[in-house]
Amino acid sequence: VRSCFVMADAAHADNKESASASIARLSEDKKVTVKLRAVGGDTPILKRKKFKVKGSHQFSHIVVFLRKSLKIKQTDSLFLYCGQAFSPSPEEIIGDLFNCFQLNNELEVSYCTTNCWG
Repeated sequence: VRSCFVMADAAHADNKESASASIARLSEDKKVTVKLRAVGGDTPILKRKKFKVKGSHQFSHIVVFLRKSLKIKQTDSLFLYCGQAFSPSPEEIIGDLFNCFQLNNELEVSYCTTNCWG
């Protein structure tokens, strides 16, 4: 978010830091829509597929939520993919992933119990 911030007026250059801090606070409080999609034949399906999550949370928040909701043990495999392309690290910030990979104002996360896309 900070990299997208552009100061339009040079007279406000003194306030750049405070404006950036305000934008950062707004983005931390912003909730994003996450759409969870089961892929693979034996993957359990959630009854509700869309959830609101704070953008400041780490991606591991989604992993923990899915394991709990689907009653998948820590020892069992669970693979999550963003945009059916890559598996984000647990430390990634959900808001950052949303800003880069949103589609129809949603972050689509596919999940499965077997490795689907390598």
